[in-house]
Formats: sequence, structure tokens, C-alpha cells
Amino acid sequence: MSDSCPDHASHDERGLGGQDSSREQQRIVVDEDWKAQVEREKTTACQKSDSQGDADPVMPPPTLTALASSLAMQALAAMGLLPDPLTGKLEVRLNRARHLIDSVNLLFEKTKGNISDEESRALEEMLHELRLTFIQVQSRRGGQASADPEKPSG
Repeated sequence: MSDSCPDHASHDERGLGGQDSSREQQRIVVDEDWKAQVEREKTTACQKSDSQGDADPVMPPPTLTALASSLAMQALAAMGLLPDPLTGKLEVRLNRARHLIDSVNLLFEKTKGNISDEESRALEEMLHELRLTFIQVQSRRGGQASADPEKPSG
């Protein structure tokens, strides 16, 4: 028995002879009932989680900025700045990155006048950052590719 339990912390009844053993047995029964209840709840919870498997979590309502951010993250992965979620590797696929940036731009253009000023600013900033990053990645790759053929051969 734990001394941290309020029922047990108030006094020590070991010196009362036969009375303490019946009282202690009652506490043990209560403790055993509690343990059995916890075990039943644990089993029930495990069964529920097993029956649900990898159930989809509850998702927040969709927003335009969340959709654009999702496309932007994919674009960053395509530029080799984030690991590919499937392979876990950094892969540069500039055509895919360009397509994703164009998709964010399409969202921005098609929703002009129908979105809040805050959403408009967020999309403009996102596009600006994506385009700058794309140009930086492209120039680094282009600079490396054009420098290699011009190296002296020995």
C-alpha cells in the first residue's frame, strides 16, 4: 500500500490486533477492484484502437492558405530543400517545383477579389519566396552544370 494515498496516510493501524487485518483486507479488495477496473478499461481501449487501426485523425476545416502551404511545401521538397516524404531523400526536380509554384500562382489569380486582404498578402509573400528560392536553386544547379564541362582535363 502506498503512503501517498489519502486513505492510508492519515494513521497507522498495525498495532490494533485483529481489527487492522479485516480493515486491510477491505482496502486490498478495493484496490484489487480498482486494478481490475483499470485493466478492463485498458483492454477496452486497446480493442478500440485495434478496431480503428490507422483511422484518419479529425482534420481542421480546409483553408486557402493551408492548401497553398501544402503546395509550397511540395515545391520546397521538389527543389531539394526538404526530404521527399516517400523516399526520405533530398531530390531536386525543378520541373515539378515550377509546376507547383505555378499551381500556387493559379490559386492566387483565380481567387483574386474573393479572398481577404490577409489571405492575399499571405499568397503574394508565399509566391515571392518560392520564386526567389527557385531562382537560387536553379542558378546553383545551372552554375555547377556549366562549370563542369569547362574544367581542364588534366
